[in-house]
Amino acid sequence: MLFRTALSDFFGLIFPQVCLACAEPLARGEDHICTMCRAQLPYTDYHKLPASENPLARRFWGKVPLRHSLSYLRFLRRGRVQHLLHQLKYKGQRDIGLVLGRWYGAELTDQGLATDFDLIVPVPLHPRKLAKRGYNQSDTFAEGLALGLALPWSATALRRTEHTDSQTRKNRTERWKNVAEVFEVAEPAAVTGKRILVVDDVLTTGATLEACAAVLLATGAAELSIATIACAEQ
Repeated sequence: MLFRTALSDFFGLIFPQVCLACAEPLARGEDHICTMCRAQLPYTDYHKLPASENPLARRFWGKVPLRHSLSYLRFLRRGRVQHLLHQLKYKGQRDIGLVLGRWYGAELTDQGLATDFDLIVPVPLHPRKLAKRGYNQSDTFAEGLALGLALPWSATALRRTEHTDSQTRKNRTERWKNVAEVFEVAEPAAVTGKRILVVDDVLTTGATLEACAAVLLATGAAELSIATIACAEQ
């Protein structure tokens, strides 16, 4: 054990692991994000608020019925969260989603929310984009949440049927039209009668999550909630 620790420390000196938020070297025991960055991440704490006081829940009022509207972090341009998400989506750092999901899942469990869900379903990528990227960043977040909440998750229950343009430069109306009819439930038996937690990486207008929630409810899901790694403030 001592030899293994010494060997790990030796390689750590030569090839130091760095924090994926600030690029500073990680200390022993730190997991992809250093303690300082973890303490300074802009948490929303929406899971501690009643729905009537949750600003994220208000975005979906009158659009789709949701039990819980949750997001772990606030998305701030040129901040740590944007850097983390860029690493997750474009630099192959899929462990970021797993770690953040695990941390958030533990917080939701502590808040007593684990018993409000039966299944976690990530927003799917189109097979063409999945093949290009090699993984779905929302899957990694879903997997981490599943670990933290001690719940099952499914990457195959929901399917994207059409390849759509990037949502990045679209307004709300354009985003909704872009995704309104591109999702379908691939495994109806997996969602019928279940309380589903739909998860994605970032929430901007909410159009993608609305579309997913609508098709899941139409297929027979008993109840819908949503959760994201981060959300942009309006």
